[in-house]
Amino acid sequence: MRDQRTSRRGFLTHGGKLGVAGLALASLTRVQDLFAESIRDPAWRSQEAVDFDELRQQFSLAGDLRYLNHASIGAIPVPVQQARTEYLRICETNPWLHMWGGQWDEPREEVRAGAAALLGCQAGEIAITHNTTEMFNTLAHGLPLGEGDEVLFSSLNHPGASLAFEHVAPVRGYSVRQFDYPLESVPGTTNAEVVQIYREQISDRTRLLVLPHVDNTVGLRHPLRELATMARDNGVEFVAVDAAQSIGMLPINVAEPGVDVVATSPHKWLGAPKGLGLAYVSVRVHETLRPMWVTWGQQRWKLSARRYEDYGTRNLAEVLALGDSIKFHNTIAPATRENRLRELFERTRTLCENTGGCRWASPNEWAMGSAVMAVNLDHGNSAGVSRQLFEEHQIVVRPFAVQGLNSLRISPNVYTDRADIEKLFDVISRS
Repeated sequence: MRDQRTSRRGFLTHGGKLGVAGLALASLTRVQDLFAESIRDPAWRSQEAVDFDELRQQFSLAGDLRYLNHASIGAIPVPVQQARTEYLRICETNPWLHMWGGQWDEPREEVRAGAAALLGCQAGEIAITHNTTEMFNTLAHGLPLGEGDEVLFSSLNHPGASLAFEHVAPVRGYSVRQFDYPLESVPGTTNAEVVQIYREQISDRTRLLVLPHVDNTVGLRHPLRELATMARDNGVEFVAVDAAQSIGMLPINVAEPGVDVVATSPHKWLGAPKGLGLAYVSVRVHETLRPMWVTWGQQRWKLSARRYEDYGTRNLAEVLALGDSIKFHNTIAPATRENRLRELFERTRTLCENTGGCRWASPNEWAMGSAVMAVNLDHGNSAGVSRQLFEEHQIVVRPFAVQGLNSLRISPNVYTDRADIEKLFDVISRS
């Protein structure tokens, strides 16, 4: 990045002098201004009230599709899709100029600042990655772990937050240990019980604890502050969190719990383009954690989380669209979003309790749960049932068959119609 850079608005005033570069920036700014105008007074929001039927119209999901699988991958709002298309069109008018001319530097850093505001940290602690898994690969390769050290995680960890350590451990000499989280305890669990389960597993060799904020199997919300404090008190040096299921679903202030790294995938609940991730890397570990990707000029970003992303050519159109996804997300107040998801959670639990042939496998209370919910089937194979639900009823859910589960995972977003969830349980009741 240039040491001295005119602001974008100031740059435009010099467009006549800068010629093609000025016109390039003008085109980019025009798209951003149009997007900002499209969400300035959105039809789906009146003060703090939200018309969720109107909001649903902002997504291009097929009209007959009952989409209950945001925990796997979400949908991009139409205004963000349109802005992304325009960014790509502009970039392709002169790829060299738009990729390397510097006009997109400030917009990219505005995306970083927006992500930092959303996650509650400094912009210098944000890396724009490709997905959650990428950051855990960086940790597996880059943390100072060696002979005698242990990486600990539970069976609730997503493979993307676990397998990298198993791959690197034989080379680096550290060990990896996974324990089975007692899924039977999940429905009635408390924060204290979750902390105790992890406490019992920590050994004097445990140097890194890896855990989900919300797991992708039963949707248990982990008490991050209490877990991080307990881990530090018991000699654990590093705590890393998989928040792929948190960003866009639940408010999360990443700096508050005292964890070192939080990795996310905004393509699920935030409605960002696929192939982008965000990671919070605390300033506490900037000197300790070595980057996995290395390229020219990387010394510019010493002691900044940017050093964990600077590995060459980026899809800048996608990155700017990530910023627009955050802006679209911010049109709904956090409390309104959470209240809506809580309503869907409680409706789903009630339907499960009143439907034969299935049992609730997620936390009973919203404070311990999330919009990731698991329903155990008494009969049939969950994979086969899931396939039948899609082929015959256009209902999309995710099956699980791990640790004794024979479950369907249900994960609605705020704009999901309650009727879609009701239809799911109506089909289950008649199966």
